[in-house]
Amino acid sequence: MASVWIPATLQHLTGGEAVVQAPGSTVRELVSRLDQTYPGLKAAIVQDDGRLKPGVAVAVDGYVTSLGLFQPIKEHSDVQFVPAIGGG
Repeated sequence: MASVWIPATLQHLTGGEAVVQAPGSTVRELVSRLDQTYPGLKAAIVQDDGRLKPGVAVAVDGYVTSLGLFQPIKEHSDVQFVPAIGGG
């Protein structure tokens, strides 16, 4: 199973867990599996049209991917959902 790093702003959905495990062959499948265990997680990072919400990026094995939810993942991948950082 992949290790999924949960941003602090979403850890209330995982019972305070910063890293959780989930199976999947793509980020989309991983998110769906996570949502079964942690309801509301998918809605927090995926828009109604099935794309990542603006301001959310996904990194797989240390690399931010342009494929988003379509990015393939391996059994032991590290997946991070990275929220946008605002400032001025």
